[in-house]
Amino acid sequence: MESPSVNSETDLNPHRPTLSRTLVLCVAIVAIGAAMLVLIFNTEPGANRETAVRQSAVLVDVTRPETGDFHPVIQALGSVRPAREIELRSRVSGQVESISDRLSPGGFVKAGEVLLRIEDADYRNALLQRQSELHQAIAELELEKGRQIQAEREYRDLKADRGEALDPANLSLILRQPQLRSAEALVESARAAEAQAQLDLERTVVRAPFDAQVLDRTVNLGSQVSAGEALAQLVGLDRYWVEVTVPLDKLRWLRFAHGEPDQGSTVTIAHRSAWPAGQVREGHLDQLVGELEGGTRLARVLAVVDDPLARQPENEGMPGMIIGAFVEASIAGREISGALKLPREYIRQGDTVWLMRDGALAIQPVTIEFEDANYAYVSDGLAANDQVVTTNLATVKEGLRLRPRDTGTPEVAGASGQAAAQP
Repeated sequence: MESPSVNSETDLNPHRPTLSRTLVLCVAIVAIGAAMLVLIFNTEPGANRETAVRQSAVLVDVTRPETGDFHPVIQALGSVRPAREIELRSRVSGQVESISDRLSPGGFVKAGEVLLRIEDADYRNALLQRQSELHQAIAELELEKGRQIQAEREYRDLKADRGEALDPANLSLILRQPQLRSAEALVESARAAEAQAQLDLERTVVRAPFDAQVLDRTVNLGSQVSAGEALAQLVGLDRYWVEVTVPLDKLRWLRFAHGEPDQGSTVTIAHRSAWPAGQVREGHLDQLVGELEGGTRLARVLAVVDDPLARQPENEGMPGMIIGAFVEASIAGREISGALKLPREYIRQGDTVWLMRDGALAIQPVTIEFEDANYAYVSDGLAANDQVVTTNLATVKEGLRLRPRDTGTPEVAGASGQAAAQP
């Protein structure tokens, strides 16, 4: 009996929503939201910027190659060597009785200067003895000459009495010619012995053979030395060598003096670790050493630097060179005529350059005549009025649209010297 009352209550409220109508309303709301999201994503501003990049030319920097006659510079490393070096040795034996104060490591000595003295009493006595023997030999020669005169007189008397000449062999004996030659030989021998004794006496005084710097000394006052023993090590002051190693393909660009300083390539020497910034010494390339450097297989060449210790007035204030030091050498090569000069970083892979022609990128192969540490010298494939692209491009393609930076147009893309582009 209760059921009819419930049904009658529902029928009496016709505005109450049904379940199906609620579900339809929720689905409609979700669909409208999804449509709005799709519209937003499809109309965002980023799509227009991508189109602008695709349609814009890449902003680049350009330069023109340098024309003229050039002297390329070959950079290399070298070591300093003395051009004249000796190990001073004793010519006689004896005790060192005096040493010059200049004969010490680092000291400078003049040619002919007395460096040390060896006790000479024994050599003076030997000289006196040799002189005495010479006088005795001369006296014997004079006596023999007198005997020969007497023999000739006796021979003439004998010949006059007998009236015939003697056999030549017997005549030589009668006239004492062998005895005369023997006496003359004894005189010559005694004279040579005296000269040797005089030389030995003079050699007790050791002198500098040339203007030199002392690198080392191996004896002291009172040292007992023998003939041939080392006394000191000296190097000449007039010039040093710098032995430089260069690649074999660079040799044809070098000029060697071969004893004529004006004919050799100019060499600039720098020693950064020892000399003040900017100070250098200049020399010239002298000759090619006929042997490759063992480890690197590079060619060895000798550069000459005059007055290496800057002792002459014209080199006052210049830095002095140190034997054994490793230095940097810049060698001026032969003149290159008719080539175009570009910084090396503008030469691209495969010996090409990037050119801007009619607003587009052109990849141009070139022939490089010579390359030094900073520049490339192009002999073919490049003209003086060509515009060389110096900007590093992220995308490289023949015909890529370009525009020079100096047009005033705002840059589309790029940073730190690189320009981004899409084909």
